[in-house]
Amino acid sequence: MKTFRGYRRPNGSIGVRNHVIVINIISELSSLTKKLAQLVPGVIPVVQQGGQAQFPEDLEQTIRTLKGTAGHPNVSATLFLGMEKDELAEEITELVHDENHHVHAIYFDKGKSVSEVLEEGKHWLENAIERSKSERMETVNITELIVGLECGGSDAWSGITANPAIGAFSDAFVGDGGTSILAETTEAIGAEHILANRAVNPDVGRKFLEIIKEYEERIKATGEDIRSANPTPGNMAGGLTTLEEKSLGCIKKGGDEILMEVVDYGESPTKKGFIFMDTPGYDVESVAGLSAGGAQIILFSTGKGSPTGSPIVPVIKIGTNPKLYEIMSEHIDVNAGKIMEGLNTIEEIGEEIYRKVVETANGRTTASENHKNQEFAIWRLAETI
Repeated sequence: MKTFRGYRRPNGSIGVRNHVIVINIISELSSLTKKLAQLVPGVIPVVQQGGQAQFPEDLEQTIRTLKGTAGHPNVSATLFLGMEKDELAEEITELVHDENHHVHAIYFDKGKSVSEVLEEGKHWLENAIERSKSERMETVNITELIVGLECGGSDAWSGITANPAIGAFSDAFVGDGGTSILAETTEAIGAEHILANRAVNPDVGRKFLEIIKEYEERIKATGEDIRSANPTPGNMAGGLTTLEEKSLGCIKKGGDEILMEVVDYGESPTKKGFIFMDTPGYDVESVAGLSAGGAQIILFSTGKGSPTGSPIVPVIKIGTNPKLYEIMSEHIDVNAGKIMEGLNTIEEIGEEIYRKVVETANGRTTASENHKNQEFAIWRLAETI
């Protein structure tokens, strides 16, 4: 059995990292959130731009994502920084009072100066860092791992090398009892029938087709057509010519296993196996959704060298071609370009990815972690009010 050593949380989940983070509840506190993190070595700022003037559907999505981030298994402790007790703050308070998570919230009010709030936050974070150092690790089976599947900056080789290799990993991983989550709804348009036909039952297949339809309708309501806007200029510069070509390559990351469940953005799966999450094609928002949904590690294929990372989840970069690896090897963890050179098969690179996943779960840092690539953004569905 494949195993790794992780941190067992009170709710039973297992983390492959033990981060202490600080998150701003509203965007006005972005700079102070970063400043507070700088006061305590080891603390990671998770800066987001939502929280106010949002339509109900966006507020709900912001709350779900923030809760999933704060309570993520890779997180030992979370400090929220807020201005006042509003609807979002009330939801955060519920998480603060949840014994399954080490979470605290500090609010600015008329009775406290900025310096006093920062000092209070600094004290709490220092204690959280010390507490995290005492948390013990245990050996667990690979079945407790959730891996997100993402791609960004696709080129003509994405669907030939990196994505099929990720698919080979996903099939082997799911076969061992693990859970993989394929993201990016836009990247399935044009190939949606293939994934729908792999659904475990008609209800799952219908839900998948419904989110594709709803996504296209939302885009059309803005006067745009996703089927003509995709592939992007960067994709076309990399050799992709049609939406179908891009989508067929992108869904290769999901391998050939049965689609067990379709979940909303930032929602945790209730099934094990191969899952699909409704996310945008924008890498930073998609990665944030996968991590909020509980993915402890994310695989990210790239043909253009996208350095996108995450504040709390190790992101493993798989390069699609040897030229990219030659130029950007410091940002790439696995060179799938060896497939096009005839040096390795798709299955062999899939096995290399699997080894990299286990090594990462056991604490080996990824290129994105080494470079502190910690981008974070929450998917917005509507205009700002």
